[in-house]
Amino acid sequence: MKTRFLFPNSFKTLGWVLLVPSLLLIISSSIFNVSTDDYITVSVFAIYQETLGETPGFFDVITNSISDELLTFGMILGGVFIGFSKLKEEDEMISKIRYESLVWATYLNYGLILFFALFIYGMPYLNVLFYNMFTLLLFFIIRFHYMIYKLNKTNQDDE
Repeated sequence: MKTRFLFPNSFKTLGWVLLVPSLLLIISSSIFNVSTDDYITVSVFAIYQETLGETPGFFDVITNSISDELLTFGMILGGVFIGFSKLKEEDEMISKIRYESLVWATYLNYGLILFFALFIYGMPYLNVLFYNMFTLLLFFIIRFHYMIYKLNKTNQDDE
């Protein structure tokens, strides 16, 4: 079967290496209310920046902590590599499970956004939107791997 848009299987390992530490650091910094602004401060190019007490600016070099950006990159790239890397044996059934898991994750993700839009307001809602960057990928990865596990278990029981 031709899988044009999937990464090679080896990317899955890199994905786990990126996702797990990033996820743990993001969760722990949220739970323990640790600011990531105190780490890895460098000069960066900003297309647009607006900070309290400073004048907004376009196309400027600013000093900024990039730890939150690194964690975001780790989560997103890790999730994409895990979710969209080929399995060792990729067939039509795996493609169907991948497709159904992605649709299911999208419905669940946007259902949660609608729910939270109705019942959470102010700054906590911005937290919901921040975490929402990652939840679609996480829901997809969890469901896809669970369905693959069920498929393998069913195939082992048939033997």
